[in-house]
Amino acid sequence: MTSSDRTRATPASRKEDGGTAEVPGVEDAQDLSVTRPYTHVPNAPDVPAVRRFLLTVVEGPGPGTVWDSVSDACSIGSHPSNDFTLDDPTVSRFHCEIRVGLRGARVKDLDSTNGVILDGVQVSEGYLRGGSLLRLGRAVVRFDYSPDNNRLPVSERTRFGSLVGVSVPMRMCFALLERAAARDVTVLLEGETGTGKSQAAQAIHQESARRDRPFLTVDCGAIPADLLESELFGHEKGSFTGAATRRIGAFEEAHGGTVFLDEIGEMPAELQPKLLRVLEAREIRRVGTNAYVPVDVRIIAATNRDLRAEVNAGRFRSDLFFRLAVLRVPLPPVRQRPEDLQLLVEQILLGLGAEPERTQALRSPGFISRLEQAAWPGNVRELRNYLERCLVFEDTLDLTDVAPQGSRAEVDPKVPYAEARRLALDDFERRYLRALLALHQGKVSQAAAGADMDRVYLYRLLRRHGIK
Repeated sequence: MTSSDRTRATPASRKEDGGTAEVPGVEDAQDLSVTRPYTHVPNAPDVPAVRRFLLTVVEGPGPGTVWDSVSDACSIGSHPSNDFTLDDPTVSRFHCEIRVGLRGARVKDLDSTNGVILDGVQVSEGYLRGGSLLRLGRAVVRFDYSPDNNRLPVSERTRFGSLVGVSVPMRMCFALLERAAARDVTVLLEGETGTGKSQAAQAIHQESARRDRPFLTVDCGAIPADLLESELFGHEKGSFTGAATRRIGAFEEAHGGTVFLDEIGEMPAELQPKLLRVLEAREIRRVGTNAYVPVDVRIIAATNRDLRAEVNAGRFRSDLFFRLAVLRVPLPPVRQRPEDLQLLVEQILLGLGAEPERTQALRSPGFISRLEQAAWPGNVRELRNYLERCLVFEDTLDLTDVAPQGSRAEVDPKVPYAEARRLALDDFERRYLRALLALHQGKVSQAAAGADMDRVYLYRLLRRHGIK
């Protein structure tokens, strides 16, 4: 379904007093200003879903136009490749993105020229409520929740290559990786440092039709710019000082296989047109020659940056981005999938080859619960490092070097005050609710009485934070 298929020129259903229309018989329909966490489709308990949302143009191009979400995310900008296109010169090509998750709907500014103003406050990131207004340049868009849900495409697998996970975000990632492996298309892996992008690239190659051919990795951020061209494309003898012999580059060496371009966002501007030619014409030119050589390779790229923001800033070519992002696969950070920590710990300890008697304390429910309270900014790589230290000292070390979510170590003064306060409050609510349920053995009525809280409101908080 294209973005135009999801856009219709009809106003959203609203009451005459400006509130959102109630839908009888739909859970929580009486309050469409809040979202539910991951839920399940009625009569299909194994199919996760999220709240559907609507975007309505209040001011700007096509006033009254409504966009109806079909997944958990929506990109907004002036370029036609966005989910919701606003054809206005004051709207950046990739202006912002809305994503619905466990904590609610969140808007993120993609380093746009005119910024994102949420309910009168300029934000880099912020949570939306039903009826929130987003000013994007001269355009104003209203965000509303729908009483309906969108099914999330998830894999039935809990492992893909060396990646493991049972959480909804990770199974959504596996579904995309399966598609990437089944099709010979260019893939862009996106995610924070340590989320497993290189493992994902290797897994795609191993499950693809090119599995018996070479898999080569080139780290665009670790090789000096003057050597990266030779590393990728090769060079002829005498083409520059020190070129004593002819060298075959990665694209030729991996003929028939896969080239993994790690940290593609670090690629120098002068090399980006040459990579674009590889993607478009499937041919390369070695340094020091005018002859082109055909190559047969599949390209998988990875970045810890948002290349849409890099395009807006003029640091990355838009045409190269479109060629790389034929299939975009976001890898979720550990903090968005705490339910995977048990599996991650088991896999890491198995890989370290530690004896079972030495790892018993590291597998205990109490220890795993402590790990779930940490933010893990270094993600799986940081978790592995921490577990290795625990094995060296033969003890469950304090998480002093791992910033707990909502702690003072996580405070970022560049984040607007209202947003930082919201993050801290959300973290407090989640930890308080888990401790409250543990104290009352999971009995919600007793927990509500003990907390001097209305039982219906407690249920709502539990659903919001995905706590069962």
